[in-house]
Amino acid sequence: MARYCVIMCGGVGSRFWPFSRSEKPKQFLDFFGSGTTLLQATYERVKPVVSPERIVVVTNKEYAGLVKEQLPEIKEENILLEPARRNTAPCICWAAHHILERDPEASIVTLPSDQLVLKEAAFHKALEKGLEFVEGGDRLLTLGIRPTSPHTGYGYIQRGEPSGTDEILKVKSFTEKPTADVAELFLNSGEFFWNAGIFLWTARNILKAFDKCAPQVATVFADGDYTAAGERGFIEKAFPMSPSISIDYAVMEKADNVYVETVDLGWSDLGSWKALFDISPKGAEGNVSQNCRLLSTDCRGTLFAVQGDKIIVADGLKDYIVADSEKALLIYPIAKEQDLRHVVNEVKNRFGEEFV
Repeated sequence: MARYCVIMCGGVGSRFWPFSRSEKPKQFLDFFGSGTTLLQATYERVKPVVSPERIVVVTNKEYAGLVKEQLPEIKEENILLEPARRNTAPCICWAAHHILERDPEASIVTLPSDQLVLKEAAFHKALEKGLEFVEGGDRLLTLGIRPTSPHTGYGYIQRGEPSGTDEILKVKSFTEKPTADVAELFLNSGEFFWNAGIFLWTARNILKAFDKCAPQVATVFADGDYTAAGERGFIEKAFPMSPSISIDYAVMEKADNVYVETVDLGWSDLGSWKALFDISPKGAEGNVSQNCRLLSTDCRGTLFAVQGDKIIVADGLKDYIVADSEKALLIYPIAKEQDLRHVVNEVKNRFGEEFV
């Protein structure tokens, strides 16, 4: 059974504004000054498990040039260009059909392009074990991370009965982005894991799950032309007709054959400035200086980040984000970072799309 990977690469990353903007979202940025973008790191990370010719990138059509520039070795037919933004379920459904057309026995790893994984050997081992598991039956698998804090920005997976394979359990329930009190209960119970958004299945079985759990999505893609000659034309017409819905809501929370593989990957979803702050090394005062030179006085727990050769001088900031890009400067409380999507919308409405 041939193994494939689908890298989802179409998000805007508004919670990382003003670094992440619609013209160049966070997956195309080098956040750590390593010379490697998040997309490039993800691509290199999966290559030991999936051959490069079987790695498929799904992105919005406006990012076609960025993908080709950053992944020059990827075949053009392996870059699937969405004509509209419709969240992860339509993206995954299309990619599964695309792969099934080429290989009816394919198994697939599906993952975001913008996560951080520090323990790559453990990541490779988890994928190998997970792929063997889903290739052995009608099973949908997600990777679960043991929570280290009552984070309210993640989805949570409640573990169920053992599957017979070490570290793989039946899923009892999903909870998407709980309140702080509920997240605290989840953390203390020991029964819940963060949903890493990394999924494993066969092409046939995920499409079967779409038919059963999300017919409104499945119908859009059911009778499509996925040949090399016909796929682009079909997708241009069909894709915008799909409802916008995540794979979690569409399939994973409804299916009765979902399992979780519990893993320790040194993982962060890098979904926000707070996530970056949490995983970054800190100075004596608990501050993070991200790719910049900092002169600070009486600052605590603050993230400083700039684009370009600048010096930051600050006094008296506590628990703030200071992020300076070419066109915008953000000075905002870390505790309110979940509001940044609304802030970005307000900037767009007041000052225009060029700033977002």
